[in-house]
Amino acid sequence: MDKMNLSGLNPKDFQTEIDGKKTDLYILKNQNGYEVAVTNYGGSLVAIMVPDKDGQVANVIQGHDNIQDAIDSPEPFLSTLVGRYGNRIAKGKFTLEGKEYSLSINNGPNHLHGGPTGFHARVWDAEQLSENSLKLHYLSADGEEGFPGNLDMTVVYTFTDENELVIDYTGTTDKTTVVNMTNHGFFSLTGIANPTPTIEDLECEINADYYIPIDDTSIPTGEIESVKGTPFDFTTPHAVGERIDADHIQTKRGAGYDHCFVLNKKQPGELTFAARVVEPKSGRMMEVYTTEPGVQVYTDNWADGYKGQHGATFPRRSAICFEAQHFPDSPNHPYFPSVVLKPGEVYTQKTIYKFGVRK
Repeated sequence: MDKMNLSGLNPKDFQTEIDGKKTDLYILKNQNGYEVAVTNYGGSLVAIMVPDKDGQVANVIQGHDNIQDAIDSPEPFLSTLVGRYGNRIAKGKFTLEGKEYSLSINNGPNHLHGGPTGFHARVWDAEQLSENSLKLHYLSADGEEGFPGNLDMTVVYTFTDENELVIDYTGTTDKTTVVNMTNHGFFSLTGIANPTPTIEDLECEINADYYIPIDDTSIPTGEIESVKGTPFDFTTPHAVGERIDADHIQTKRGAGYDHCFVLNKKQPGELTFAARVVEPKSGRMMEVYTTEPGVQVYTDNWADGYKGQHGATFPRRSAICFEAQHFPDSPNHPYFPSVVLKPGEVYTQKTIYKFGVRK
């Protein structure tokens, strides 16, 4: 394996041109010698190389090993950036300043993750700021996927010496719009393999006393319910698989977990602990911190064993996603925290995925 690149990925395999913009692979290295690999196609994380309790380094995020497979992925949001609006908007419609907007429908009757040509399917301008930091920039045109306003979005990935992947988002618009950015990392803390093991053994803790129930098309019902006495209570650590198939209307509607948890916060926008997962065999641990009010927890309920990088395969429930975000369908629920961005305002978000081992 190339000593220069722990993941064994070849940048040449990520180099092409799409609509006149060049794609490439960028390697972020920290002082510990660990690595994160990112492509500017969709801002996709293709490798996070971190050690287990015995110092064995493996890739703990699902991705592809070449640009064509990334473009053609059976999972279009595989560890990509998501925008302009992460998660679902009911029937692809919302009203803003008295005007109704119609978005593309790409998930049953609803709009999902910015639409089929959302930020996950765009080539971002990339600038490597330092050995451990990459700046991505994308200007989303007024009317793209049905959204109003030219949205100018910058995302900076930084891989710190504490083995934290820090994601900083900033955005501005020239017309009132809605913004709900997220990163859709598919994490497999055992390390990806053929087949990648299930995430059902992960011990999971989520800093949320409430969650958002969904209807049978995965749109919020409008209620905000206590997790107490439900399969959604991760206020103390539980194995992910312990109650994933519980006889509960919500786990049935999600085909497992595919729900937004309302994070416990003293103040809106403060950077706080959101979740922790520990993989018992390897001892690998990941903690999530975010300024966002919610985190969508998705247990990869629809994967079918498709192929990823270096011959790895991704069966159902082989990954867990913690998508830090505002709540789904917020534009249609006035009492959810606002996702409206106006000219002169700056959209900001900071989310951190911190990797370690349980002592």
